[in-house]
Amino acid sequence: MSEVVIAGIGQLPVGEHWSLSLRTLASRVIRAALKDAGGLRPQALYIGNYLAPMVSHQSNLGPLLADESGLAGIEAYTMEAAGASGSAAFHQAVLAIQSGYMDVVVVVGVEKYNDMVGPELEAAVAQSTDYDYEAVNGLIPMGQAALLMRRYLHETGAPRTALGEFSVLAHANAVNNPNAAFRKAISPESYARAEMFAEPLNLLDMAPYLDGAAAIVLARREALPADFAHPIVRVSGSSLVVDALALHDRPNPLRFQSAAFSVERACGQAGILPGDVDFFELCDAFSIFAALSLEAAGFARPGEAWRMAQEGSFGLKGKLPISTLGGLKARGNPLGATGVYQLVEATLQLRGQAGPNQLPNPRRALVQSLGGPASTAVTQVLERGSN
Repeated sequence: MSEVVIAGIGQLPVGEHWSLSLRTLASRVIRAALKDAGGLRPQALYIGNYLAPMVSHQSNLGPLLADESGLAGIEAYTMEAAGASGSAAFHQAVLAIQSGYMDVVVVVGVEKYNDMVGPELEAAVAQSTDYDYEAVNGLIPMGQAALLMRRYLHETGAPRTALGEFSVLAHANAVNNPNAAFRKAISPESYARAEMFAEPLNLLDMAPYLDGAAAIVLARREALPADFAHPIVRVSGSSLVVDALALHDRPNPLRFQSAAFSVERACGQAGILPGDVDFFELCDAFSIFAALSLEAAGFARPGEAWRMAQEGSFGLKGKLPISTLGGLKARGNPLGATGVYQLVEATLQLRGQAGPNQLPNPRRALVQSLGGPASTAVTQVLERGSN
């Protein structure tokens, strides 16, 4: 099986890109990633996107983005897995290279959330839920998260502010990330005072949906140029697992089963245990997702992740750093692009290029993206290799 390495990365700041089109966002990061990869020529372009057909009124992104990026004539198409779309595209690229079918693939995650305003936009995002039984009755992702959070607080006996440390941590880590939308630290007091949206979920429990694009060039190790300039980062595990779409179809909605299986399988491919990783870029689309993801991966016992967060276990100097450059909460959540941002950030850590947030000598990263409340879970293990 071919060894898959990350040859190049590119990203734009997450935000409200009113003056940039979806094609412009994508082409800029694709070109940046290809330049970072030393000019490797990809044979395929795999795109992670969720909302473009509904919000940007644009389907068939493969030929559009390939042509815009000077890559006409290659294989190109889109993967959709709600908020895990970017990671799903990355997973497909890994499989293509491991199989020997491709030598070099570029993956781009792109989203233009602000191409639409009004209630139609919330309805578009809600299509990640079960339309017949959830969305048609008015349940949107925020409401799903509020239900999960209420149940979690009930079962654990934790106070309403118990999950606030995940938001405080994310904002503290984003201060030094030039690509984050919210580079301002928040206090536990400001979290407690934040406006309530869907009790017990408040404004600071949610990662804001925004525009963004990030790209990664993946290559077979032998395809790298002799003068490859970056530290080697290889993909040693990649797994995509799904669960029931609707929360009411799960035996225990607080058990993110797909997330647990995905971590187990990705780590099994890498020949490691989850405890062998040095940091975890998790999905904190909502603060409750951070807690449930940590518990699903086995880093905390059920109902205990919030206590560990308050004890400092997940800070940059903690036992298991998470969301090291701000996570979805403070970087912003550009949905279909989010998974690629997470992988770019993990690569920066493993290359030793994370600036003031650089962890001391990290060797392995666990990266996980979720589509909906772990309806889809995509997990990758990245490792620093030797040149």
